[in-house]
Amino acid sequence: MEFEESGIGEECGVFGCVAAGEWPTQLEVAQVLTLGLVALQHRGQESAGIVTSNGASPPTYTAHKGMGLVSTAFPPEALLKLRYGNLGICHTRYSTTGISELQNCQPFVVDTLHGKIAVAHNGELVNAQALRKKVMRHGVGLSTSSDSELITQLLALTPPMEELGAPDWVARIKNLMTETPTSYSLLVMFKDVIYAVRDPYGNRPLCLGRLVPISKLHSSGAGEEDTEGWVVSSESCSFQSIGAKYYREVLPGEIVQISKHGVKSLSIVPRPEGDLPAFCIFEYVYFARPDSIFEGQMVYTVRQRCGQQLAIEAPTDADVVSTVPESATPAALGYAQQSGLPYIEVLCKNRYVGRTFIQPNTRLRQLGVAKKFGALTDNFAGKRVVLIDDSIVRGNTISPIIKLLKEAGATEVHIRVASPPIRFPCYMGINIPTKEELIANKPEFQDIAGYIGADSVQYLTVEGLVSAVQEGIASLQEKENMINNRNKSSSRVGHCTACLTGKYPVELEW
Repeated sequence: MEFEESGIGEECGVFGCVAAGEWPTQLEVAQVLTLGLVALQHRGQESAGIVTSNGASPPTYTAHKGMGLVSTAFPPEALLKLRYGNLGICHTRYSTTGISELQNCQPFVVDTLHGKIAVAHNGELVNAQALRKKVMRHGVGLSTSSDSELITQLLALTPPMEELGAPDWVARIKNLMTETPTSYSLLVMFKDVIYAVRDPYGNRPLCLGRLVPISKLHSSGAGEEDTEGWVVSSESCSFQSIGAKYYREVLPGEIVQISKHGVKSLSIVPRPEGDLPAFCIFEYVYFARPDSIFEGQMVYTVRQRCGQQLAIEAPTDADVVSTVPESATPAALGYAQQSGLPYIEVLCKNRYVGRTFIQPNTRLRQLGVAKKFGALTDNFAGKRVVLIDDSIVRGNTISPIIKLLKEAGATEVHIRVASPPIRFPCYMGINIPTKEELIANKPEFQDIAGYIGADSVQYLTVEGLVSAVQEGIASLQEKENMINNRNKSSSRVGHCTACLTGKYPVELEW
């Protein structure tokens, strides 16, 4: 809960769809794209955009973009003009770089020597400033403040060995990946194909799904001949709502081609020797929807394990376990299971109060939190409560909740946090407050329980978080070798914990 109240942003979401079989397709690609975006709405609420193509040569691209939620950005008349697409990509945005304006809304479409391309990007380039200068030295002007436009322009540049009239998109994408190591998951649409790309560190998620007839969605009998289309998404949670089966993840450094004929792995760009993967660990902690699958495991299950580990590391004498609704609920259930204490609800959430982090000052933010919850007094009056939260970022929002519970009859309120303290900013796609704003870096942190009015406060350790995440990860060696046996990649597992430890996976450029 503290995350959503603190101004920490959920990056962005990308989604793409290619109809299988003969074109023009009977599949309503625009509807699939819209529903896919709705399922990724938690990753960005600022703006949304869709670009579809008929896949002809030359193709006709149709685009629509709008500010706000997907439901606001795409009225029925907007979907009508997109209805002739056989493939398309889309994007929902929470800005980490670039100001909040329609011109920064993705996907970006640009003309290249060989025709138009459309690009959607999730992440943030660690060397964006240097890349901006490089692009401008080539005489290319930039019309937006978004570093996603840099990616589009870099892809438009012709690589040295490319033959005239024959665009080599694998070479262009590899050239981009050489220029910037992280952080990005990309969708690139050109003519009748979509290229799905994940940076070599795998910092941002990306996965593939297969559209099948609804009658075969929940059965094991759907063969390749039943494929109605292919989809690619930041998270697998979008697949159920569109009638798609989870297929697999795009691997770190992988370039995948998606066409009406199917999915083909074209190449895997390796990391520098010795470097581990660096998938963002906070996708598990907070950003992802609980029903998404990363690295072969469901996010909900990982959050439960975090709660179990927290109960081992930070037990307390209490009567009940509860949570601030609702992102920390799996961790609270895990804590209760491990500790043997009953789980109960202590707060009722008013779902029609806006997200309070958009309010402009601390006083209004605190009032917003107080209006957002009601106390379920009968459940905890006269009892000692262990309240599980996913994080305490600034400390402004948990304090009035503790006060509310104590005034409603809780004899003690102990806070247990299912993630370690955030101490450092993120430069790879997460909008984290400045280092000075983070409660873990303030003098008050030495007595944070007194500062927020709790009887005690304890966090999950970094080691505990990493072990909870990595415990359920099956080896990817066999899968990676099957996809590309010429580039056998290590089965070593790694996660980015830079916001917790200050150890960034790559050297930052300023």
